[in-house]
Amino acid sequence: MTQNDLGRVGVLYGGRSAERQVSLRSGEGVYEALRSRGVDAHLFDTGHRSLGDLANAGFDRVFIALHGRWGEDGTIQGALELLELPYTGSGAAACALAMDKIVTKQVWLQQGLRTPDFVALEPGFDADAVARQLKLPLIVKPSREGSTLGLTRARSTADIHAGYQLAARYDPLVLAEQMVVGRELTVAVLGKGGSAEALPIIEIVAPGGNYDYMHKYHSNETRYLCPADLSAAAAAEVNELALAAYRAVGCEGWGRVDIMLDAQDTPWLLEVNTSPGMTGHSLVPMAAAAVGMNYADLCLRILRTASCKLTPSPAATQSDVNP
Repeated sequence: MTQNDLGRVGVLYGGRSAERQVSLRSGEGVYEALRSRGVDAHLFDTGHRSLGDLANAGFDRVFIALHGRWGEDGTIQGALELLELPYTGSGAAACALAMDKIVTKQVWLQQGLRTPDFVALEPGFDADAVARQLKLPLIVKPSREGSTLGLTRARSTADIHAGYQLAARYDPLVLAEQMVVGRELTVAVLGKGGSAEALPIIEIVAPGGNYDYMHKYHSNETRYLCPADLSAAAAAEVNELALAAYRAVGCEGWGRVDIMLDAQDTPWLLEVNTSPGMTGHSLVPMAAAAVGMNYADLCLRILRTASCKLTPSPAATQSDVNP
């Protein structure tokens, strides 16, 4: 498929989620990369324009550079299915599942995949019971949010309550999760099903081990080791777990799986991102570069996988509707 065969391409960015600013940067990067390769790309801010505008924009396919709610949670994917407009990344069901960390962990556990123990927090929860089950310190975070927004490292029951109040500002679904102390890893994945492939593992070394929003997108203090300094056996286990997690959720096209490696070199699944960042600090482009794939090549590869994921039902005939 040549660039001309890609047709008129919409780069969906911005949106209305708490990750809007990151999405603006991701979308601008993707847009510039595609234009540099001769693609007829156009920016489309879903936070300022309507679905009617999207339907009338004349796009032949779209690159989703949205993050968080209404962009990474299956909503825009479902709308694109109705418009029969091919799009990048996972389908609506996989995106909705991956966006909900509680449900994702339940799926992984059902599949026998290792993920830290957790408790879904509801109003009136017993913080002492949570601390006994998960042990302090622990993590409290929104179930359906990204970029570590609303995340707290709780070292006391008072911290658990405060973390719950903070997380609930982002999402009414909140989870407390066992904290895994060790090395923070991430694995970018390209493809679908049995043909999905893991890119080189990245180790994230943030100041004080705190890879928060600031250290993700604005700080130059965070270090990234790509490929991570792991034994061949440890790297193989991490990659195998990442691919299994990606497939279990039903991801396709591209994504990124976040993993903690404990002191015994045992990997633990944290979450899967179906629309990872594409900014200057982002990790998927970094992993691609490690295998000789530059940013523009990566964008083109992802764009060429754009598709509608649902098989259309046979159209109802007039006699079916009005017998």
